[in-house]
Amino acid sequence: MSYKTILVHVDESAHVDEQIETAARLAMKYDAHLIGLAATGISAQFSFPGAMGEGTFNFAEILKPLRQRADNVLAKFETITQKFDVRSYEKRVADDDAGAALSLQARYADLVVIGQIDANAPALFLGSDFPQYVLVNSGRPVLMVPYIGHFAQVGKRVLVAWDASMSATRAVTAAIPILKQADFVQVVVFNAEKPSWVHGEQPGTDIALYLARHGINIEVSQQTTPSDLGVGNALLSHALDCNADLLVMGGYGHSRFREVMLGGATRTILSSMTIPVLMAH
Repeated sequence: MSYKTILVHVDESAHVDEQIETAARLAMKYDAHLIGLAATGISAQFSFPGAMGEGTFNFAEILKPLRQRADNVLAKFETITQKFDVRSYEKRVADDDAGAALSLQARYADLVVIGQIDANAPALFLGSDFPQYVLVNSGRPVLMVPYIGHFAQVGKRVLVAWDASMSATRAVTAAIPILKQADFVQVVVFNAEKPSWVHGEQPGTDIALYLARHGINIEVSQQTTPSDLGVGNALLSHALDCNADLLVMGGYGHSRFREVMLGGATRTILSSMTIPVLMAH
């Protein structure tokens, strides 16, 4: 199992270089094909006959500068990709909002790389719910890169948050290529006093044995959430204690029309992450 196709979101964010560089390093490491996707933010469906506002404006003229902006950021993607000597890559422009475009193209990739939203410097046409929308709707593991910090390496020291849920299972399975090459992998189980049918008699042991059969060296840690912290903040604190450079966890949430409803730990991590996080829904 490996990553053969990696999809990275490219936009005008001030922090986009970091997510492109992270994706490029992974593409080099796994000899993967790298796709840079930029979205215009407006769907071409509005140009169809009968669409809203037909006859009142020239849609092609409105779309033209948006496509030029997308081309400009993809030029940056190409420059960074060539700097990292990625052997196989391509640029794509999608006439759609970023969440829908990336979620669709993700179906044909092994891993999606996106950036955390910086509320103080929002990118054009990028909604504040973009990461959670992609997480819930892409059907693929999503690697999210914080907007603060530089991450020269991702995946040398990995913390795996385990709660025996389906989403955590998908995240761990998706992370196996990274875990196999990591120097340190710890599975952490918070508040393991759940019924034994959830975790087994020794919480964390079953998933550790599963990963060990893949040739991954694992240690297991059982933690209790401090009374003044939720699980999300406790995870971030523990990741700091472990000197982790990647957090792997399930992302809990569901869509209600266009709105995405998230679980508490997922919401905390998305807003406060300090290291890259690989999530799966």
